[in-house]
Amino acid sequence: MHYYTLGQIPPKRHIQFRKENGELYHEELFSTEGFSDVYSLIYHLHPPTKIVQVGEPYSVAPKLIQDHQLNPRRLRGKKIQPEDDFLKSRKSVLVNDDIRIILAAPRNGMDDYFFKNADCDEILFVHKGTGTLRTVYGRLPFRSGDYIVIPRGTTYQIHFDSTDNYLLILESASAINTPAKYRGKMGQLLEHSPFCERDIRKPQDLETIDQKGEFPIFIKRGDMIYPFTYQYHPFDAVGWDGYCYPYIFSIHDFEPITGRIHMPPPVHQTFEGRNYVICSFVPRLYDYHPQAIPAPYHHSNIDTDEVLYYVAGEFMSRNDVEEAMLTLHPMGIPHGPHPGAIERSIGQKETNELAVMIDTFQPLNLTEHAIDIQDKDYYKAWL
Repeated sequence: MHYYTLGQIPPKRHIQFRKENGELYHEELFSTEGFSDVYSLIYHLHPPTKIVQVGEPYSVAPKLIQDHQLNPRRLRGKKIQPEDDFLKSRKSVLVNDDIRIILAAPRNGMDDYFFKNADCDEILFVHKGTGTLRTVYGRLPFRSGDYIVIPRGTTYQIHFDSTDNYLLILESASAINTPAKYRGKMGQLLEHSPFCERDIRKPQDLETIDQKGEFPIFIKRGDMIYPFTYQYHPFDAVGWDGYCYPYIFSIHDFEPITGRIHMPPPVHQTFEGRNYVICSFVPRLYDYHPQAIPAPYHHSNIDTDEVLYYVAGEFMSRNDVEEAMLTLHPMGIPHGPHPGAIERSIGQKETNELAVMIDTFQPLNLTEHAIDIQDKDYYKAWL
């Protein structure tokens, strides 16, 4: 990200910054990789350290399934059970040490508690729903198609405008970044990037809440949830600045790169982390060579597990696609268009497909939730 600031801040770091009554504001350094990477400086009305109570922790570790099959998988995401509570709605389906792929259908947000993921950066892809993300950095209104990127350690509340919501959530053990190939030496997104800084929505409407009481914050660390109660409202900042803060990028603002012949998936890359990439497939013109085959060629993905999450539209290389479906094509065996898709694509001028792809460089494990919603005979789809 790039430098941003909201509210009141002093002219230099780490100097006296006082309220009108002469009391000091309380400076907090929110840093990553110790003191070696991006950070923000936040100025609170009250110390962010006043813990009133610590509750009993409980496990949220995903329950893995080892069925010892190297099969292509298809998961029917619409079968994920909706839940009233946001945290309970998060159901991991595919996981490894680098990333967790989670489906969630929350009816409600967090009206009476806060959440902090101290394990992972998060992307909340909003498949369906509108609402507002609230943090100490300000408010971020969201809508369908938004990638909400939340740095680890950020305390937040999410509020939905209705009860009909569906999220694809990605938890990343490493920092979530824009692709290095699209950034210059100073971090600026380059001219050939399919999006730029103008497309990124940053926090607005800084809330400074001066409220004493009991404020529950559920902190995720090491696959455990730790219930903490703090004395002051966590959103009490009068100002902040820095490079580390939540932001939103909409899949609808991704500008696709096209060519005369079929372009490989890296042209769709949107984010990256350690041992994985995230790509956005959006409506675009097809290849324009006179003998072009718009459908993708067969591919032996030897080094990656490939996951596609279908959002909307017709996906030209697949038959029987529905919204919120995930497919997993594991490393080691080839995959490709379904029967009829190649011939069907020839002569087509454009596609209206919308999908999110996650390629991981370590194998993904299935969970109990994945087994509950899988199509067992998907591997026969190419017959």
